Amino acid sequence: MVSLRDIAYYTVHINELRSIVQWTTWHNAPHERDEEKETPELKECFRFLQMTSRSFAAVIQELHPELLVPVTLFYLILRGLDTIEDDMTLDIQEKEPLLRQFHEHLSDESWTFDRNGPEEKDRELLVKFDVVAKEFNKIQNPYQLIIKDICKRMGNGMADFAKKQDANANTIKTTKDYELYCHYVAGLVGEGLTRLFVEAKLANPALLQRPELMESMGQFLQQTNIVRDIREDHDEKRYFWPREVWSKYVDNIGDLFLPENKEKALQCQSEMILLALTRADECLFYMAGVKEQSVFNFVAIPQTMAIATLELCFQNYAMFQRNIKITKGQACELMMQSTQNLQLVCDQFRKYARKIHRKNNPRDPHFLDISIA
Repeated sequence: MVSLRDIAYYTVHINELRSIVQWTTWHNAPHERDEEKETPELKECFRFLQMTSRSFAAVIQELHPELLVPVTLFYLILRGLDTIEDDMTLDIQEKEPLLRQFHEHLSDESWTFDRNGPEEKDRELLVKFDVVAKEFNKIQNPYQLIIKDICKRMGNGMADFAKKQDANANTIKTTKDYELYCHYVAGLVGEGLTRLFVEAKLANPALLQRPELMESMGQFLQQTNIVRDIREDHDEKRYFWPREVWSKYVDNIGDLFLPENKEKALQCQSEMILLALTRADECLFYMAGVKEQSVFNFVAIPQTMAIATLELCFQNYAMFQRNIKITKGQACELMMQSTQNLQLVCDQFRKYARKIHRKNNPRDPHFLDISIA
């Protein structure tokens, strides 16, 4: 149901309303699910997909039939792993072995987990994880091996950071620590997806020879999320911004949220956004290696959303006060521009980079670096 607030907003922002209407009316999915051929377990997996990620669910379900189920299961498996990592009610003595051994449960159609905290939003996925395992055992062996390998490496990386965090709240001290964490939770996803695309013969095999490109695809998304979610993470007493960065501006990271430190907070934010922007060019190079339309849409939409989110956050103190996000109208416009060709995606990157440059503050110590990013 449309709220009065939405009506008021779109009365003023007519172009965004037009984008919503155009997307919902004219978008043609490259491929569609054939629900008549799906088992009850697979239908349940797609329900979990829609439950855990409304944004990714739509684009995943439009993937080429060869990749539809493997990518869906890959997403759900990593979401299950992430649900364990995020659960602050789990003791480290239980969490660490769960993370390190999670990949061993993928083929076990009897394994489930019901000890997540009651407030953990995706706990149902693990309570009924046997459904995922049953479908995992049906996909082709090469896909299973790729997913299991990424899950194992990610689980061990998450366990390493969880163990350090248990001993010390500020585990991410340097930008190298920060990028290593982003590698484990997102860079490996980029690698896994690329291997799946190439195995399905739907992406250029040369991408596997350029690991820095698939790494940047994951890093760009994860770093954007970490920048945007600073308020939410602060409220939950979880911090991912590296001490090496924030200690230049304040003595304690919580001081970034004090009104008297507004200018310092924005300068710190600029440095974090600059770190993310250094990955943008390699994301575009990566997308040049993806030709099949549904796979291109799948990789392009999140990247254009990310550059738009960085522009929204840049020099915007509201992100230290509340969680902010791009509007539905902006999202629909971005999706329209991201589901055609690389040139239009490059145009979107250029558009939002220019918006960032226009907002750049000459008094900011990162003014020059931002200007040429």
